[in-house]
Amino acid sequence: MKDITPISERILYEDNHLIIVHKLPGEIVQADKTCDEPLSEKIRAFLKEKYQKPGNVFVGIVHRIDRPVSGVVIFAKTTKGLFRMNEVFKLRKIRKFYHALVEQKPDIEEQTLEQYIRKNEKLNRSVVSNEPKEGYLTASLHYKYLQPTNKYHLLEIELFTGRHHQIRAQLSANETCIKGDLKYGARRSNPDCSISLQAQRIIFEHPIAKKIIEVETPFGLLPNIFCEI
Repeated sequence: MKDITPISERILYEDNHLIIVHKLPGEIVQADKTCDEPLSEKIRAFLKEKYQKPGNVFVGIVHRIDRPVSGVVIFAKTTKGLFRMNEVFKLRKIRKFYHALVEQKPDIEEQTLEQYIRKNEKLNRSVVSNEPKEGYLTASLHYKYLQPTNKYHLLEIELFTGRHHQIRAQLSANETCIKGDLKYGARRSNPDCSISLQAQRIIFEHPIAKKIIEVETPFGLLPNIFCEI
């Protein structure tokens, strides 16, 4: 999937307070030193045009996923929505599911990984330990083997803690590298510089409407990342 896909075709959910979209691999969620246009600004421009707003348009960043990762991202359209969603994430009252295409089939097809992780700021990567250590934070996820392809293997991951590069680091530490993720041991990069990891589905109670929101992206890994080269 290329960056020419308009925001209007990537909206997964929208109401008065929230807008949930599919992020393309390579997009940044918020502005950084690259000066590339972030997804937040694309959404701001979309909302301004759609609703013909004359002034500034509020777009609050609720959470982020890594630049080479694709999938579901939540933004707030109001300050109330942003504050309430921040509480949802802080209290971990949201379920987050990912799909990952990996190079090695896991020895155990379904299990929960409870480990410890520390970010190396200088190298911008995370290190995993099986034992608690000073400066390491708990890192927990559950993965399930879904299916093979000709050369790779598809996993579903439920993320319980949101540490830096957590899925990438934990799978690599358990000898299951994500396709295209050179930083964590993959054999080669993907042609579009993505990694084969996607935020696939989220489930949470809307903090204002008080209803269960379940959103899954229809943009699967198959069309753009299952290229087996």
